Amino acid sequence: MGRISFSCLFPASWHFSLSSLFLPRLLTPSLRQLLFIGLLLGLIGLLYLLLLSKGHASFLREENHFHRHLARVTDVDATDTSNPDLNYGLVVDCGSSGSRVFVYCWPRHNGNPHELLDIQQMRDQHRKPVVMKIKPGISELAKTPEKASDYIYPLLSFAAQHIPKNKHQETPLYILCTAGMRILPESQQEALLEDLRTDIPVHFNFLFSDSHVEVISGKQEGVYAWIGINFVLGRFNHVHNDGEAVVEVNVSEQQEALVRKRTAGVLDMGGVSTQIAYEVPKTEEVAKNLLAEFNLGCDAHRTEHVYRVYVSTFLGFGGNAARQRYEERVIKNTATRNKLLDQHAGETADSPLLDPCLPADLQDEIGSSTEKLHLRGTGDFDQCRRILQPFLNRTNETLTSLNGIYQPAINYNNSQFYGFSEFYYCTEDVLRMGGDYNSSKYSKGAKSYCSTQWKTLKERFDSGLYATHADLHRLKYQCFKSAWMHEVLHSGFSFPANYKNLKTALLVYDKEVQWTLGAILYRTRFLPLRDIQQEGLKGVHSHWRHSFSFVNNHYLFLACFFIVVLSIMLYLLRLRRIHRRAAQHCTPSSVPWLEEGLGSPTIPITL
Repeated sequence: MGRISFSCLFPASWHFSLSSLFLPRLLTPSLRQLLFIGLLLGLIGLLYLLLLSKGHASFLREENHFHRHLARVTDVDATDTSNPDLNYGLVVDCGSSGSRVFVYCWPRHNGNPHELLDIQQMRDQHRKPVVMKIKPGISELAKTPEKASDYIYPLLSFAAQHIPKNKHQETPLYILCTAGMRILPESQQEALLEDLRTDIPVHFNFLFSDSHVEVISGKQEGVYAWIGINFVLGRFNHVHNDGEAVVEVNVSEQQEALVRKRTAGVLDMGGVSTQIAYEVPKTEEVAKNLLAEFNLGCDAHRTEHVYRVYVSTFLGFGGNAARQRYEERVIKNTATRNKLLDQHAGETADSPLLDPCLPADLQDEIGSSTEKLHLRGTGDFDQCRRILQPFLNRTNETLTSLNGIYQPAINYNNSQFYGFSEFYYCTEDVLRMGGDYNSSKYSKGAKSYCSTQWKTLKERFDSGLYATHADLHRLKYQCFKSAWMHEVLHSGFSFPANYKNLKTALLVYDKEVQWTLGAILYRTRFLPLRDIQQEGLKGVHSHWRHSFSFVNNHYLFLACFFIVVLSIMLYLLRLRRIHRRAAQHCTPSSVPWLEEGLGSPTIPITL
């Protein structure tokens, strides 16, 4: 029986022989078999590559997520003004009671058009935010508008001292005026703004144009607040991890729906007004004029950062304004009733008018000196809620809120809201329930507080059982404000009693988030285009260098794997050809040793 011996190109220890009968089955597969084996090995290689790529992408997402959370911790460090790649921006908030300047900074954009600028509040050498406030509000200069630039000078001078001088020319300055200026006649507004536009460029070298100073509407202010809070929460980073809440958004009818991180809605109740802002994922023709649609991205043609936000501000629905409206109604109704029935309820401390919205047995006086009314609290939380419902001015129409204003539908099963200011004070200062809001727990706590004797409440206050910034005014009107907040939330904005995704907060990640952060983020949204254009080629090279280690470890290994497979296949094909030649030579006329029964000779094979 013939045998084939393999010895060439192998070490001596690898020398072996195979029978020629057994050889065709193992070493001479058909071309179809070779193709099948090659295809199978190729699929295995591709599967390996996909698994590694997925693992690598997951690692990058986790690393990016980690660094973003790390940034939230490290941004309390002092700002390194010696860093030449750091950019700066200024926003002056001209409010009703005073004006404040905020200094922001951010590193150069990374060149990825999908990401926003990483804006942070600048911090001085003592790690304190670079902020300065002056009083009174700029609206007090309505009759002397020529003094507007002198009024704003100390704020800009303070900011200029903190920003490197060589950066002034490229530092944008925005002066945005709010509530105090809105109530002035347009002519007075324009006179004040014109003085700022004319004089500021003379004294400062900031990046400043006529459009950088204006009176913004309540709607704009609400949008900026919504942007700032969601930016700090990381909701504009669309790389989401498993388990994070997402939402399907219809940007336009011509494009497919996007799936991205769910943003947070904002509820804010101040002393005078209440505001609500949240994203509306679905297009609603009815509410288009009530929605603010904007693109936070640096490329107007990309839609991944297009947001459609409903914002509505309700003047007179803040905690203090609501109490004032309530007292005015009580005084008017009591006077009418006393006159018709010839009674004297509330006219003296001996015959006080009973008020269910004050703590039990609390004595209070309301009204002017000519219309003074004496009250005594009964502390009935449920009755107080019922009395306050007419003050919401609700209508019977569906999808309406306070004052009968249209409110787009909220998906309460897939939404999250943050409640600030009075929403936090009402739940935390006295009731100590700040954080995750629970309606039944909150109502139970409010009932208990309202029904507690005023004497006992004062004793608890003197013992330091309440929040450090709680005062006697908070104790007196906590019962009223608790009921008002409850009704605004559940009867006004129609949040269900079992809603679990409301967080009441004073800070976000231990930072007070101002609407000015959202303002500078929106107004500087096109700045990354400059960095992208300058760093385009550099970004490609940087990306190649960043990925090279992964290529070395995995793609190179995969390439070697395919080379080895190809070598084996070529080797088998050569063996197949050799075997065929050997079979052709092994005939009766050419191999007489076969007839003589001689032992099979060794056939050397040279590769």
